[in-house]
Amino acid sequence: MSAANALLAAIHARLAADPQLMSMIATDGIRDRLLPRPVLPTLVIGEIETRDYSTATEAGEEHRLVLEVWSEAAGRREAEEIAERVRVLLQDAALTLSGHVLVSLAHERTRTRRQAKTACFASELRFRAVTEPLEPVSP
Repeated sequence: MSAANALLAAIHARLAADPQLMSMIATDGIRDRLLPRPVLPTLVIGEIETRDYSTATEAGEEHRLVLEVWSEAAGRREAEEIAERVRVLLQDAALTLSGHVLVSLAHERTRTRRQAKTACFASELRFRAVTEPLEPVSP
């Protein structure tokens, strides 16, 4: 499994295991895409960008990922409260990855906006993660 997929699986497991978060979102409310007619509020695992982050002696990857909270509430409060719970759960979390080691996971920023076409609110959380292979890579 790639480091990116292992990271996403660990993030999903961490979020799905939190009763407080699960009570804030719809049933099956963690998705990897926004469905055409989603039951809101929901949490969407958005884009992930992976780059080589190796040094002269250590292999590694840097991942920039986006998580989106979607809400149809009248204001932005619901989306922002869910986003804050996600931030608390993931900031510096010690996640176990299959075949890889999570060196760091840091929240970079959250942006909330109203979607004009749907009148929904979306909070976009951006995280940066660094991973290393579990086994050293031989030259």
